[in-house]
Amino acid sequence: MSSNSKKRALISVSDKTGVVEFARELAAAGVEILSTGGTKSLLEKEGVPVKSVSDVTGFPEILDGRVKTLHPAIHSGLLAIRNSAEHQQQMAQLGLDYIDFVVVNLYPFQQTIAKPDVSWEDAIENIDIGGPTMLRSAAKNHEFVTVIVDAADYGEVLAQLKADGEVQLATKRRLAAKVFRHTAAYDALISDYLSRETGEPLPERLTVTYEKVQDLRYGENPHQKAAFYRKPLAPSGNITTAEQLHGKELSYNNINDANAALAIVREYSEPAVVAVKHMNPCGVGIGETIEEAYVKAYEADPTSIFGGIVAANRVIDGATAQRLHGIFLEIIIAPDFTAEALEILTQKKNIRLLKLGETPAKLGATFAITTVDGGMLVQENDVRQLADDELQVVTKRKPTDAELKQLLFAWKVVKHVKSNAIVLANNDMTVGIGAGQMNRVGAAKIAIEQAGELATGAVMSSDAFFPMNDTVQLAAAAGVTAIIQPGGSIKDQDSIDLADEKGIAMIFTGVRHFKH
Repeated sequence: MSSNSKKRALISVSDKTGVVEFARELAAAGVEILSTGGTKSLLEKEGVPVKSVSDVTGFPEILDGRVKTLHPAIHSGLLAIRNSAEHQQQMAQLGLDYIDFVVVNLYPFQQTIAKPDVSWEDAIENIDIGGPTMLRSAAKNHEFVTVIVDAADYGEVLAQLKADGEVQLATKRRLAAKVFRHTAAYDALISDYLSRETGEPLPERLTVTYEKVQDLRYGENPHQKAAFYRKPLAPSGNITTAEQLHGKELSYNNINDANAALAIVREYSEPAVVAVKHMNPCGVGIGETIEEAYVKAYEADPTSIFGGIVAANRVIDGATAQRLHGIFLEIIIAPDFTAEALEILTQKKNIRLLKLGETPAKLGATFAITTVDGGMLVQENDVRQLADDELQVVTKRKPTDAELKQLLFAWKVVKHVKSNAIVLANNDMTVGIGAGQMNRVGAAKIAIEQAGELATGAVMSSDAFFPMNDTVQLAAAAGVTAIIQPGGSIKDQDSIDLADEKGIAMIFTGVRHFKH
């Protein structure tokens, strides 16, 4: 019970969703409302009885509002242990009253730094100090203080107050835990922003925060729990911000595969379609239209695409939709779908249709996180693009213009295939993909076998150098006419000599694209 026997609530929110109704209900239950700034003005305007924090502290808001709640009259009311005789005595001697409810959310730092033209000064000014301090004080003393940081919890608190006259301890504990998650995420955003702005993307301590998008039925396998999270400032045009227009709920594997498909289709400016199965592309095609690109992606491997994920970098039209409708697919993800395409594709109840809202742009140099037992690895995403002057022709024969186009097409694909990786391509489509093998010859054999007769006249791309010339030997025997690879092996000359002997043109890039 408060020292003046009347319960008090301190309400100060930047997100004012539902706050008027909540405060009105508290006031009707006999709770005295304390507030500041814009929240106080809003409550007064709406006829809710409210008292200024300055009346409690006996001190005005100063320094443009930077200092208003940082005062012993506030924090003693939050931190006092109500069943401690010593605390009760001190509160009485100093004429201080308890605060029983804290309803606070924070300055909109995230929304501020999301502005493309945000200044350093504006970002710093939107770092909340008093709010997190009150939240932490109240959450620490949650046995006696109910602390709310999310408008979604207003209803539960009011229901318990009406039913029991107080909030259940279990609820207070849950709300306190939510507060510390909230302030931790807030601080993580601030530290990330300041670290990036001061040129420290990999600091001595790394704190990351993500927001839950949805719970998933299970993870990679049915016995694994899983959920889907996104970064608070996730860029548009990706899987975390896509709008699901139709179909079943996304699964863990769906999301992983769709993300992999988008990563590949981003590589191309011309109309492109990528089909992915188990995180590896099974078909990639480009064309004059998105329909032509899809036909090539399908014909690259009409068996593996079944039950796969398809990503396109152009709007899906009716003609393309008619072709997509002809096979079983888990997901189609694209910038958008025409009305005709939606009418065709939604005939299948379960297919997931994801609208990106824009053409997927190339990624910037953001960082990827991989967990390991007891820690995590952090690295820049592999967004390396080749410049023309990095292409080193190491054989006597130079590739023709047609071969060079196919080599660069295949190079963009192999970057996204699990290592060791080999890709064969011709006519603006993949014809053979060898992924995830323990040796490069094994990957080459798989790609060549898949290509069959289409290997004749195709080009070959490798994600890493050839340790020996055996891969060149396989390529020559299959009819491959040109190869692109990083180079850098101590036996490079053996591969070059054999390529010359077989009339194969070969390019070294000096860039490796391992993907584990």
